[in-house]
Amino acid sequence: MWVYTHPDCLQHDPGPGHPESPARLSAVTTALHQALPQLRWIEAPLATRTQVARVHARELVSSVLDTVTTTPLRLDPDTVLAPGSAQAALRACGAGIAAVDAVLGDRTRQAFCAVRPPGHHATGSTAMGFCLFNSVAVAAAHALAEHSLERVAILDFDVHHGNGTQAIFEQDPRVLYLSSHQWPLYPDSGLESEIGVGNVCNARLPPGSNGQAFRAAWQHRLLPALDAFAPQLLLVSAGFDGHRLDPLADLQLEADDFRWLSTEIATAAERHAGGRIVSMLEGGYSLSALRECGVAHLLGLGA
Repeated sequence: MWVYTHPDCLQHDPGPGHPESPARLSAVTTALHQALPQLRWIEAPLATRTQVARVHARELVSSVLDTVTTTPLRLDPDTVLAPGSAQAALRACGAGIAAVDAVLGDRTRQAFCAVRPPGHHATGSTAMGFCLFNSVAVAAAHALAEHSLERVAILDFDVHHGNGTQAIFEQDPRVLYLSSHQWPLYPDSGLESEIGVGNVCNARLPPGSNGQAFRAAWQHRLLPALDAFAPQLLLVSAGFDGHRLDPLADLQLEADDFRWLSTEIATAAERHAGGRIVSMLEGGYSLSALRECGVAHLLGLGA
């Protein structure tokens, strides 16, 4: 398995006390280096404006890339643009694009993008929820545009609903969006009634839900929808903030629950997509949980 990352992703610094800190990425990469020495590490390239603009309005692209700031600038109460943020966001998007090219070019079957800031809350026009650009959406759009795929699936197990990813693709039948998430919780979207053009499937989990409920949601609702869609490529929004130690949510998942789902994802990829998976780091704000869950996720995928 190939892992894409870049030191620029550590330069996005929202400021003291912000949960989306550079230490998150350091925790993940250190744990992966220690536990999985067989991984191949690749430097993430910069995405281009054109690639980002496939899913984002010109005004959002310009506001993130062209705003000059010497101190952290709050775009909303949660989302910060700091001096190193633009480069970090472009590296995150570039990682997804390069990973898609690698798996579809048969250079590796699976890739993990250890990047930040996260992306799945960013809509076509708005940065929000710690997210500047929607890197998994940029990767999906690249797969559609440059590799002429007809069916791409995005599986999102972050504890927060990926409202941005859903909004970007809910009218595009080429993209299936599947999400399990705590509800109620930010951003207060992701109802089962939100189905797009038949390409959106959400599963809400009440606060306090454990691994049994999480596994049931995927086994009985989300994974059957994935099989019916038969994707040519699987993209994963890998958020680990459903872990019981996470300070921003109230699910009671363990690392083994993420490993179980990752194994199911890998099995589905074998059935439909020649094993091709690109996973991208989203949330997760307990450093110890991030370390444990990151390793469990890659082991489940087959690292």
